[in-house]
Amino acid sequence: MAELRLGPLLRYVDGSSATFWVEASRPCTAEVRCADGSRGQARTFQVAGHHYALVPVSGLTPGTVTAYEVLLDDTTVWPLPGSRFPPSVVRTPEGDDTAVRVTFGSCRWAAPPADEKDPVGPDALDTLAARIAAAPDGERPDVLLLLGDQVYADEVSDATRAWIAARRGLADPPGHQVADYEEYTRLYYESWLDPEIRWLLSTVPSCMIFDDHDVIDDWNTSAAWLKEIRATPWWRERVLSGLMSYWVHQHLGNLSPGELAGDLLYAAVRETPDGTDVLRAFAAQADADPASVRWSYRRDFGRTRVLMLDTRSARVLDEQHRAMLDPGESAWLREQALDAPDSRDHLLIGTSLPWLLPPLIHQAETWDAVLCRGERGARWARFGERLRRGADLEHWAAFPESFEELAELIAEAGSGEHAPATVCVLSGDVHHAYVTEPVWADPARQPAARVLQLTCSPVHNSIPLSIRLGFRFGWSRPARMLGGLLARHGRRGRPSVDWRKAGGPWFGNQLMTLTLHGRSAALRLEQARETRGGGGRAGGAARLTTVEESVIAPQ
Repeated sequence: MAELRLGPLLRYVDGSSATFWVEASRPCTAEVRCADGSRGQARTFQVAGHHYALVPVSGLTPGTVTAYEVLLDDTTVWPLPGSRFPPSVVRTPEGDDTAVRVTFGSCRWAAPPADEKDPVGPDALDTLAARIAAAPDGERPDVLLLLGDQVYADEVSDATRAWIAARRGLADPPGHQVADYEEYTRLYYESWLDPEIRWLLSTVPSCMIFDDHDVIDDWNTSAAWLKEIRATPWWRERVLSGLMSYWVHQHLGNLSPGELAGDLLYAAVRETPDGTDVLRAFAAQADADPASVRWSYRRDFGRTRVLMLDTRSARVLDEQHRAMLDPGESAWLREQALDAPDSRDHLLIGTSLPWLLPPLIHQAETWDAVLCRGERGARWARFGERLRRGADLEHWAAFPESFEELAELIAEAGSGEHAPATVCVLSGDVHHAYVTEPVWADPARQPAARVLQLTCSPVHNSIPLSIRLGFRFGWSRPARMLGGLLARHGRRGRPSVDWRKAGGPWFGNQLMTLTLHGRSAALRLEQARETRGGGGRAGGAARLTTVEESVIAPQ
C-alpha cells in the first residue's frame, strides 16, 4: 500500500483551481477530494527512486473555504489519523476586489525536534502555523512568498550530519555538506515534516524561489568562483542534484495548471517510467547554459502582480559584462512589469537579494565591482575578488548596471496614467529586516507610485553580533561619508536614486505581511518571541509579536 511520505503542499490557488504537491512511498495514483465535490488526480512520476505527484483540482467555487483530503490508490492518507490540527482547506479568492495578504521572508533552518531547545529562538513559520491552527477562521495569509534558503545544503543540522556520516562517511569532500539528490531529499523531509510546517503548507498557498544556500553559500558570486568550484570533483553532482531537487520540490508548484499542461519537461518526466535521466539532462543544460531555462515566474492575485526573480542562476559573471539577470531574463522582467498596466494596483518584485542596502554596504559592493573589473589595476582586482568572497559582496549593488536598470524599470512601471499605487521590492538574505524608500535624483523620473524596498530575514536562523553592528552602522552618517570615499576611489558617479531608512533595522526571527486592498496597502512586521517561562522549542510556546505596523498607501 502506498504511504504519504511528504506533503501535501497546497501550492497554486486561483478562483476556481488549485494544485497540490505530494510524495508517496511507491508508484500510485494521487487524488485530492474537496468537500464541495471538486476533485483531481494524477499518477506519480519517479525521480531517483522517489515518487511525486502534482495534483490539479478544478471546478472550485470562488470565495469559498473548502476542506479536502488526499488519497493514494483510493486510501485516505490526509488528514493524518488523530491529527491535532484543524482540517486543511482551500480558500479561493472571490474576485479582483478582494483584499490580498502576502506574507514573506527568507532563510529558514529546519526547527529542531519538539523535545530539544532551539538555539536560535522560535521559528516564525512554526509560530504562524500555531496561531492559525488556534483560530482557523481568523486572519491568515493568502500566500506565503518564501524568498530563498528554504533548505541549507551547506549548513546541515546535527541530526542530518549524523545521517550523512552513517550513509557515506565525512572524510571525502564535501564532508558534512549535501552531496547528491538523496541527501537533498533528507533536507526537505527534515524541514517539511515538522508538524506545524507540514500543516501550514497544506493549507496556505506558497510561492518559492531559491537563493545560494539552497545549493551552496555564495553560489555564482563571480566567474573566478565558478571556475574554481567546477574544478572540484564533487561539485557537478552537488549542483545537478540541487537543481533537480529544486525543480521537483519547489519550482513545479510555482506554476499554474495551464503552465504545467504546456511544460515540455514536466510532460517528458511523467511519460517515462523513471524521469531521473531526463531531469538530470535538463539540470546539466541549466548549469552549463543558465539562459536556457527560466526559473523566474509571475503570479497575479487579483489586482496585485507578483514577479519572482531568479537572481542566482540567471547571472552573467563575465567581469566586463556582469549582470544580475541575463538578457533574456531581463527582457522577461521588463515585459511582465509593464504588461497590462490597467490590470494591477500593486506591483511586487520578489528577489532574494535586496536591491537597496545600507549606503555604506552599497558603495562597498559597487567599489568592489569596479576593482574586480580591473579598472584600478591587476593588484586591486585580486584584492577585490578576495574581498567579494570574504564579505559576501554580491547583491544588486555588486552588479551596478543591473542596479540602474532595475531603478529605471521601476520608475517606468510606477509612472504613467495607470501607475500602480505601490511598487515594492521584497527581499531577504541579510538576516534582519528594514524598510527603505528611494528618491530619484532626476525629479522628472520620480514615479507616481510609492516605491519601497521591504527586506525580511531570517524566518529561523542565527543573527551574529557582527551583522547587528555592521548593519546598524551601515545606515549612519559616518558610514555614508565612508561610502562616499569608496565611490571616489572607484571613480563611480552617484547612483540615479538616493534612499534613506524608513524603518528598522529589526533583528529576530520574523515575517512581514502586506495587506493590499484596492489601492491601499498596509505593512506589518512580526517577530517570533518566547512566551514568559518558555525556553525555546522544548521550553514553552511562542507567539508572533507586532513590532512595526504602518499604512504605506492610503485608500
